[in-house]
Amino acid sequence: MSNETTSVSPITYVQEQHFALVGLNSAPVNALSKAVRVGIIESVEKALSDDKVKAIVLHSHLPLFSAGADISEFSGGDLSPTLPEVLEVIERSTKPVIAIVGGNAFGGGLELALSCHYRITHAKNKVGLPEVHLGILPGAGGTQRLPRLTDLKTALDMIVTGTPTPVTALGNVFDLIVDSAEDLQGAAMNFANDVVEKDMPVKRVCDIDLAMSDDIETLFAQYSQGVAAKSTGFFAPGQCVLAVKSAFTHDFKSGLARETELFMECMTTSQARAQQHFFFAERAASHVQGIARDVKARDIKQVAVIGAGTMGGGIAMNFANAGIPVIMLELQQEALDKGLALIRRNYENSAKKGKLTSEQVEQRMTLLTGTTSYGDLSDVDLVIEAVFEKMSVKKEVFGMLDEVCKPGAILASNTSTLDLNEIAASISRPQDVIGLHFFSPANVMKLLEIVRGEKTSDEVIKTAMKLAKIIRKVGVLVGVCFGFVGNRMIEPYGREANRLMLEGATPEQVDRVIGKFGLPMGPFTMGDMAGLDIGYFVRESRREFIAHDPSYCIVADKLVAQGRVGLKVGKGAYLYEQGSRQPIPDPDVIEMAKQEAKRLGIQQREISDQEILERCIYPLINEGADILKEGIAAKSSDIDVIYVYGYGFPVFRGGPMQFADEIGLKQIRDRMNYYKETLGEYGQHWFTPSPLLNDLADAGQMFASVK
Repeated sequence: MSNETTSVSPITYVQEQHFALVGLNSAPVNALSKAVRVGIIESVEKALSDDKVKAIVLHSHLPLFSAGADISEFSGGDLSPTLPEVLEVIERSTKPVIAIVGGNAFGGGLELALSCHYRITHAKNKVGLPEVHLGILPGAGGTQRLPRLTDLKTALDMIVTGTPTPVTALGNVFDLIVDSAEDLQGAAMNFANDVVEKDMPVKRVCDIDLAMSDDIETLFAQYSQGVAAKSTGFFAPGQCVLAVKSAFTHDFKSGLARETELFMECMTTSQARAQQHFFFAERAASHVQGIARDVKARDIKQVAVIGAGTMGGGIAMNFANAGIPVIMLELQQEALDKGLALIRRNYENSAKKGKLTSEQVEQRMTLLTGTTSYGDLSDVDLVIEAVFEKMSVKKEVFGMLDEVCKPGAILASNTSTLDLNEIAASISRPQDVIGLHFFSPANVMKLLEIVRGEKTSDEVIKTAMKLAKIIRKVGVLVGVCFGFVGNRMIEPYGREANRLMLEGATPEQVDRVIGKFGLPMGPFTMGDMAGLDIGYFVRESRREFIAHDPSYCIVADKLVAQGRVGLKVGKGAYLYEQGSRQPIPDPDVIEMAKQEAKRLGIQQREISDQEILERCIYPLINEGADILKEGIAAKSSDIDVIYVYGYGFPVFRGGPMQFADEIGLKQIRDRMNYYKETLGEYGQHWFTPSPLLNDLADAGQMFASVK
């Protein structure tokens, strides 16, 4: 056996017996960067020129095969050789190329494997083509090769949804699937030996012919209708279907050309820019500036949650799901029992849907214990209070925790609006206080606003950011102000929706416009779902700040005064039938708005959809500009992450700040000024552009430029 090893960074090349072993070795995810692409071509050409080499084995030195393209290259530069060019070199190789897919292969990683002549993996592996999540489609032959190896519906599902798929569900994509990853290497080399010794053919996927039939045409038509219904606002899913269809209507070479054409159409859209912005924004949110690398996170081995209501129970479930024991505290045994029973019911409902086994339900419930005594919290590493949103109540809870918790325990508040610094100042260890603002339902929503107080230690911040990942949340660090980032920005959005109703718009018109824009529900439906009393209590705590505007959410206040607090009582801004969440317009609410407008001297008129959109969304963006200028958010992309994950802002718009950058800050500023002038005294109060918005608009810059 001859053995020759050279390194073509970041590719390894080992000649062993009659094989050229070509290894992907580009940490952390084997992104198919220019250096990797060059290395693959050089390795294949080297193997082809060596008479001793009879077959090429492509494998990975990392736990995954490849996560796909290096999307940092999307902004341009020298991309030669392109990935399609690399894959053509592999596919046209006269010596068999065998891919050992030992871990996940996503996007270009799977396309790389599909260009090889044989593919081997293990039964627990998953692969996928997730490009649609970046607003594009597979651009290196994925839409042409995959449907040649698996059934059409599976190929469409993978490409249109981007969902990782078990390799066992992929038909002929893999030539050999072994039971376990441990068996893979030996089985793969045995397979490779067979390829050489039995002189097995070079199997090129491009040589497989596809043809359109009536059944396939019908499937495409039905699938296209479904995509149009489910993907409103997104451009790429429909293009994905067209690209796959071209595999059946074109020869392979022409199909690749059509794929490239559709790929480039996607790349130039606002949706692609937004989705790629959000991809990077989510990752950037976890990087906190100003904290030294040597700062160590504290160990969190046991957690306590104060309050066993809906929010407290949801918070506790996050930790139980991650295998961390939780003590739940309620002062009344009845409330505690009710809270634990609700958690069990939630888990059992998940089991009925097949998301958990009965064993997993019991395992998680054993991690949850209850108490009515603060003394039982003496040894926990983290306490999160989820009690009534009132400063005096929060301070009382923190006073008790200060007495009983061990030194170094992190004391966290789930407050959504209150001053964390005031809470921290009320106890002897403000450095251990942090805000952990979960969004409801807390066991479902991905966002976690992590609120840094004036005296919160770097250790505590680092622990909170790390913990967010452990409990599978997207943690975003923010500063202290009323409502922090999310709820501070939602205030002008809700304010304008309510004011527009006084001026002549109906709740259903406002909600329809916002729904068309892409949010999952409009402000009136959202208010009813959350409970109108929640907003009322917040307004009660801020009357001094809104006293200059007698119209401020006046109809909402009157609805609450009448007991119309939303879905939970069957009536709010809308009416609801028993057991239904479907809002029904109520003429009485329209009449109430009309009477209040008359009392306040507000002239009602017909309001355009465009005005509704601008007046709800632009002040929200303007508030984001102030938040950015004040340093409450470190970067505009953090605001976008909060709004996409916390409030359902459409990802195809990238978040409110990306949306503003896309349409131009000058337009936002000019429309703010327009309403400032045309809405009289009301406009003067509420539509003054942020100084930062003004400065950036004048300079022709974007929020993304603020560092």
